[in-house]
Amino acid sequence: MHFLSSNDFSKSDIEHVFSLADRFLEGNYAFVDGGTTLALLFEKPSTRTRVSFETAMIQLGGVPIYIDASTSQLSRGESIGDTARVLSSYVDMIAARMHRQSDLAEFAKHSEAPVINALTDLEHPCQALGDLYTIREAKGRLDGIRIAFVGDIAANTANSLMVSGARVGAEIVLVGPEGYKPNAGYVAMARKEGEVMISDDPRRSLKDADVIYTDTFVSMGEEKEAGRRRKLFADYQVNARLVGYAKAGAAVMHCLPAHRGEEITTDVLDGEQSLVWKQAKNKLLIEKAIMLYLYKNRRKELGYP
Repeated sequence: MHFLSSNDFSKSDIEHVFSLADRFLEGNYAFVDGGTTLALLFEKPSTRTRVSFETAMIQLGGVPIYIDASTSQLSRGESIGDTARVLSSYVDMIAARMHRQSDLAEFAKHSEAPVINALTDLEHPCQALGDLYTIREAKGRLDGIRIAFVGDIAANTANSLMVSGARVGAEIVLVGPEGYKPNAGYVAMARKEGEVMISDDPRRSLKDADVIYTDTFVSMGEEKEAGRRRKLFADYQVNARLVGYAKAGAAVMHCLPAHRGEEITTDVLDGEQSLVWKQAKNKLLIEKAIMLYLYKNRRKELGYP
């Protein structure tokens, strides 16, 4: 079983992962076998995802091994499939951060070990589950909670959040500039699960929002478009005025890194309604739960008790 996409986990899978996270939060620890290894194969820079995965595997009792793809044989032309075949014969699990979702799928096709998506151009599914867990923790439920994603509504995080969020009963509102479209494939997937609305009007679409979510206006690999994108999304900055359109006490979220004064203002990011720092802390918790869930499933597949 791999976790390459938000579409890979059913509602039951998500609930199981959340129950494991609850156990960890309550101090009921569970471990993998000693010597269990996690390879972290990263083509892109990372702070939170890398450190949280490494720490999570250590806390589970295993050993993380970080591999910078630029210093691996991938950089010298080895095929993705060959790398996957060999690497998965050495380790028990692989978390991969790759430029393209299609490359991740190719890697997983040749991997004997479970592969986890640690971010691609199209998805960030572990982030989405951590975000939903944080919302559930703050609001007491997910069913019927309205999450408004504001700004770059075609971003990888938006894709994953809308699919997993709709699957667990949340209402998703995508709020971005007129003429700017979210990924049609992910909208279609999410609408099979629940309610997804698209709007260019923050005042109207945020009226019933329980959560306001934003992400950087300039994602990795889009630096050449920085000036154009900042202009495009300028009216969608999450500031005190925009937060005021939502329900009283609506939570504010950002997956980080934040560019203060661009997609979000400092007073909101550090304000009383912000869940951002709790959200960041929960990355470790949810990644630990995801890895333990995949580890247990893999043991069942191999016939171990």
